[in-house]
Amino acid sequence: MADADVPGQGSGTGTEGAPSRSILRSETLIVLALSLGASALSALISFAGSVTKPGGLKHQAATLNASHAPGRPWLDLAWQLFGIATALVPVALVAHLLLRERAGGLRAVGFDRRRPGFDLSRGVGIAAVIGGSGLLLYLGARAAGANLTVVPEALPEVWWKIPVLIASAVQNAVLEEVVVVGYLLRRLGQLGWSPMAALAASSLLRGSYHLYQGIGGFFGNMVMGVLFVLLYRRWGRVGPLVAAHALIDIVAFVGYAVLAGRVGWLPTR
Repeated sequence: MADADVPGQGSGTGTEGAPSRSILRSETLIVLALSLGASALSALISFAGSVTKPGGLKHQAATLNASHAPGRPWLDLAWQLFGIATALVPVALVAHLLLRERAGGLRAVGFDRRRPGFDLSRGVGIAAVIGGSGLLLYLGARAAGANLTVVPEALPEVWWKIPVLIASAVQNAVLEEVVVVGYLLRRLGQLGWSPMAALAASSLLRGSYHLYQGIGGFFGNMVMGVLFVLLYRRWGRVGPLVAAHALIDIVAFVGYAVLAGRVGWLPTR
């Protein structure tokens, strides 16, 4: 197997038929600036605002899926679908760049339909392990005053609420795992980064764009990032990671919609 085909590795020598390192570096920065790199900077600004605001972090809220047009459900639905679709544009860009590289598009990072049973079964297992521990970490971090209260959804009670929450969860999973694991590790490997440095960069980026949730969200997602990178290198596919991430977010979003205000252990505001 050629180096460029190994997850998180690659020669990056700019040989004939392959983009030069300068081009790879520029396109990687552009992809991140259009997606989760920008989200990381936004989260940092949001966190700075939260820690300088009077009162503790746990008395502030971070809402993930909010209404964009209260009282106007059809307009709200249009905005929700628009946000989900445009958030996936960087994934389309990554697919284009990998096709241009003649790497097979998203197949190069293991996001395809070749092994659906493998992806789903591994994803369910990962979600079962991370989901419960992540909830305990969040509750502990919030009780310690290190996290905002995360409100997974604040959508109106309309017919499209659950489908939109599921679509939002899938969008988050596809965007994050394709860009932050599959694409970023491939490019950093081609640029000559060591496997450990690439792992650190990927997990730090994942933690950074969750910083708007607080310190707990930052460190919890960094740990998740390390695990996901290790699993990706073992399996050579982001498919299981996308499945796991989507399941975790679906349970969080839909579970909150069903349980908020009905159980005492779940913080709401």
